[in-house]
Amino acid sequence: MEVRLANEQHIEVYKFHAGVVTGSVILALLLETFLPVHLGWAELIDLPLLVTIYFALSRRNPSAGLLLGMAIGVAQDSLSHTPIGLYGISKTIVGFVASSIGARLDVEHPLARCLLTFLFFHLHNAVFVFISRLLLARPEPYLETRVFIASVASALLTIALFPLLDRLRKPS
Repeated sequence: MEVRLANEQHIEVYKFHAGVVTGSVILALLLETFLPVHLGWAELIDLPLLVTIYFALSRRNPSAGLLLGMAIGVAQDSLSHTPIGLYGISKTIVGFVASSIGARLDVEHPLARCLLTFLFFHLHNAVFVFISRLLLARPEPYLETRVFIASVASALLTIALFPLLDRLRKPS
């Protein structure tokens, strides 16, 4: 018997077909690596971050979000010219926070997803810059126009990307 308080809402945890998460991560990492070579504006979009946010919000499990963020971040570190661990730590924190928020709030509305992506982009950037400055003594800029433009572009991309990923869910 399921007991719920009158004001408590049921938030559905989504499951995905086998290989969807892995395939999405691999595709995002490949696009992240090869798109900027041919399209200059593609540098603004962090596809692995968007995939981390989507699956963390959808699966609503902080442990799974943390592990997914870590795996995606370390894979991104290995494919980029950043020291191993910078993206790993940043995406681990974003995955954990996104899953924690997804477990408490219904984040199916496109505007909510867009706003959360904007905020998570800035959280990711803040952690990345903090760790880069603190551990590596690298002079990383924190708030600049390019970061703001990238966060807006990423947030707007979720309006098209997240519904596409929603189609890969298992029927409930």
